[in-house]
Formats: sequence, C-alpha cells, structure tokens
Amino acid sequence: MLSNITPGAKVCVAMSGGVDSAGAALLLQREGLEVSGVTLLLHNCKNLPGNSNESTETLSARSVAETICIPHTVLDRRELFRQKVMDRFVSEYVEGRTPNPCIDCNREIKFGTLLDWALEQGADYLATGHYAKVRYDEDSGRWLLLRGDDRSKDQSYVLYQLTQFQLSHLILPVGTYEKPVLRQLAAEAGLPNAQRSDSQDICFIPDGDYVGFLKECGVTPVPGDFVDNSGRILGRHKGLECYTTGQRKGLGISAAHPVYVLRKDRKTGTVILGSNEELFRRELVADRVNWISIPELTGPISVTAKTRYSQRESAATVEPLPNGRIRVCFDEPQRAITAGQAVVLYDGEKVVGGGTILDESL
Repeated sequence: MLSNITPGAKVCVAMSGGVDSAGAALLLQREGLEVSGVTLLLHNCKNLPGNSNESTETLSARSVAETICIPHTVLDRRELFRQKVMDRFVSEYVEGRTPNPCIDCNREIKFGTLLDWALEQGADYLATGHYAKVRYDEDSGRWLLLRGDDRSKDQSYVLYQLTQFQLSHLILPVGTYEKPVLRQLAAEAGLPNAQRSDSQDICFIPDGDYVGFLKECGVTPVPGDFVDNSGRILGRHKGLECYTTGQRKGLGISAAHPVYVLRKDRKTGTVILGSNEELFRRELVADRVNWISIPELTGPISVTAKTRYSQRESAATVEPLPNGRIRVCFDEPQRAITAGQAVVLYDGEKVVGGGTILDESL
C-alpha cells in the first residue's frame, strides 16, 4: 500500500473522532510506521457543557489512540479557524455567495497549520482519513491527487486546493478502501468508533441553522423583494443571507408553477426567482485557482468538471483568463451553478485543479 514510504517513517494522523481517520491510523500502524494522532480543537464545543476543550470527537479520537497504543495530542487552533474559516464564511454570505467552509479548512487548517505543526514535531508525513489517493508521477515530475476507489465516498473535490508541497507530505491510507470494508477492519481491531455514523453538517453549525449562526455573528439580514427576471415583484424575502441558488422550499411564494432562487443581487437587495429550466447555464468564471496535475493553464483543454461535491462530473472545456481566472464551458447546461462554491476539474482519475465560482455577472 505504501511502497514509496520509508519503513519506520514518522506519521502524524489527523484524527477527527470518526472511523475514517481511526482506520487510517490503524492501517499505518500495521505498515510498521511510527504513528501518532492529533485532534484539532477548532471551535468551542457545545455538546459537552462546561468543558470547551472536550468534544465527543476529541474523546472518540483519544479512545481510539488508547486502543491502538499511539500518542495523542489535542491542538488548539480555534483563533486561526475563526479568522480563516468562520469569518470568511460569514463575509461570503454577506456578499451574497454560498461558501464551502470545508475547502477553506482543508487549505488553511488541516493541510496548512496542522501540516506545519506536524513537520515541526519531527513527523515525515501527515495522514488523514480522506477518500482520495496521492501519487508521484515520474513523467510530469508532479504529485497527483486521484479520486478514491469508493466513488460514493470520493473526497477529491474538497482537496483540490492542495499544493505540491502539501501533497508530497501527505498519506491517504483509506483511498483504496470501500467504507464497509474499513468499518469491518475497525470493528475487528476493536476500535470503539467502528460503527459511528458519518457527520453531515458543517462542524461549527451542527444544527444546520446557518442563518442563526450568521445572526449570532452580528449579521442582520435586510428584507427585500423577490423579483422575476423581468423585475416584476413577486413578494418579500427575509434577507439575502437566508437563500442560496437552487432553493425552492421556504420561499413563501404562491405561484402557478414551482419557483426557485436563480441568483441574488446585492446591489439592489433582491432575490431573483424563476423556473427550474432557468437554473441551467453552460458557463462560469472562477478565481482562486489551484493547479495540481499541471503547473499552469496556457490554453484551452478538455476536462470533466463538477460544481458541487455530490455532483457527477460533466464534459467541459477550461480556458485561461487574465489575472489567473478561468472560464469553464460545459458541453451540457448545468443546474444551479452557485457563486462561492468550487468548480473542480478532472482528467480521468486525476484532479487537474479547480477554483472558486464567481458571481454570474463577472
């Protein structure tokens, strides 16, 4: 599994408390590597009142570490997480976009400050429980990010911002496993979290009430008009932050046919509604672009691309624009392309790169 890893190498495993990272630690230990675990403390924990340093995730990770007899550390990065992830989440919503905080966390925290810390502690590698793979390509001289074998769990989409340096120090042990097999291995090893359910929520908004979270952060949504593409007023909305592209439920609009959020106009304070058919478009522009399988984009290339984590990729052409931006043109129209989300580009199993989708008008 780890033919390119020096026997006895020191590996720091980011342990979230779930079975995926626990399985990663177990697999690496069985490879004969010197394994230690670290759990990031990223925000004040509400699930165990009276102790902001002990969450169920921390306790679960520690229990796994004790079971397989590896050292375990809790690393406090709450302030940095607030600045780089939570504050940006708030500011993006205020600007009318829908951000993906997991991608920001991976770039800034897990493979940023955590990798730096692990290397400072003498580790050779950082490992996580992401369902993806890393491989060095001799022909191109580049580290590649590949999709996980379990396509239903593939997490390459949220890792597209990884740099060559980060990839060179990264091990993804579970990328060749299917989730049921990993659970079975964990159960056979007696890991206490072998059957723990997967987390589906944003970690700092466990109840899913992101509007409530924004209000707690001082954001006051300003009501305005729902309008159609012609500017005709259809009703009143509760504030731009309360809606996202493609949304149908919770609009409070009576119409002869179903209506969806097409986009938000921060300049006029309006939310534009329309039919499902109007949600489809072929092109987008993205910035904050990161390239993995290629050093840069010098001309148009054919790729497959997707604009949401759970979406299937579709055939597209990507071309460079000034100031490091890219234009992605899909062969077939795509539904609900959303500003603030990521577009990730693939060439077969390889992640070519990706970027952050800009507002439709740009």
